[in-house]
Amino acid sequence: MLTKISATAPIEAAIGRTRKILFQPFNAAKWFVLGFCAFLANMTGGGGSGFRGGNAFRQGARPYEAFHEIGDWISGHLPLVIGIGLLFLLVVTALMALLQWLSSRGHFMFLDGVVHDRAEVAEPWRRFRELGNDLFRFRFLLGLAWLAALIVIGVMAWFIARPDISAGHFGGLAITAIALGFGFLLISGLALTLVVLLLTDFVVPIMYRRDVKTIEAFSVLRQDILPGHLGTFALYFLIKLGLGIAAMVVILAGTCLTCCIAGLPYLSSVFFLPVFVFFRCYSLSFLEQFGDEWRMEESVDEPDPE
Repeated sequence: MLTKISATAPIEAAIGRTRKILFQPFNAAKWFVLGFCAFLANMTGGGGSGFRGGNAFRQGARPYEAFHEIGDWISGHLPLVIGIGLLFLLVVTALMALLQWLSSRGHFMFLDGVVHDRAEVAEPWRRFRELGNDLFRFRFLLGLAWLAALIVIGVMAWFIARPDISAGHFGGLAITAIALGFGFLLISGLALTLVVLLLTDFVVPIMYRRDVKTIEAFSVLRQDILPGHLGTFALYFLIKLGLGIAAMVVILAGTCLTCCIAGLPYLSSVFFLPVFVFFRCYSLSFLEQFGDEWRMEESVDEPDPE
């Protein structure tokens, strides 16, 4: 007989635990330390590039002529383009790897702070070295696999559309290439998002609870927790999406009201720490419904009734 699991009941428990951790009593030093752990856990990076092609897009030039000029320039400077591209890719990859490494350790530091209602940095940083490094390897390889898939589909789309590009018109092959690329991007993006959500909300707590590596934690999730509850998990993520939108509105409003001070790196994690703690508590409260084995917040009691 399957245990009845609710996606809504943990919301009230998460609110109570957030209030208990952050406001009973309020401790500014605790906010800054726990906020730093939240900052590490949610650390992300990105990059972009632009092309300034001289007069390739000069006034009066038709679009296909501009593309031809860009293609001719690239063909004439191919070694330089490849070298710059590889250097840029190497720098971006190294930066992303550093941020993911810090974030992976931060996930366990922040989780430990929420579970035990404490704010520490040095001790959990050392204690979760092995788990953090394993999580980093999984996340990094997952990102590389997705990037490789994007490159492959991009090359395929280019070869499909190449006759139309060479002919200088937008035809059926170009439309097919765009549809193929967009379809793959949509499907792979949704799949990657689902894996990341499961990883953050449930795999990390399983790793923390059982002291196991990422792949084994995914196996525990797949065999012991997910069966018979896929609909409830889907509802959980839909509710989290709605709560996430509401949280983004609160964060945007708070950032505007503080003249963007609350939106600065690290300070945003301190200002909006209740949001981060709530979502961490929500996933833990949801997971603990699967049995006492998954109850990790023993030290955080429910608020006493007034």
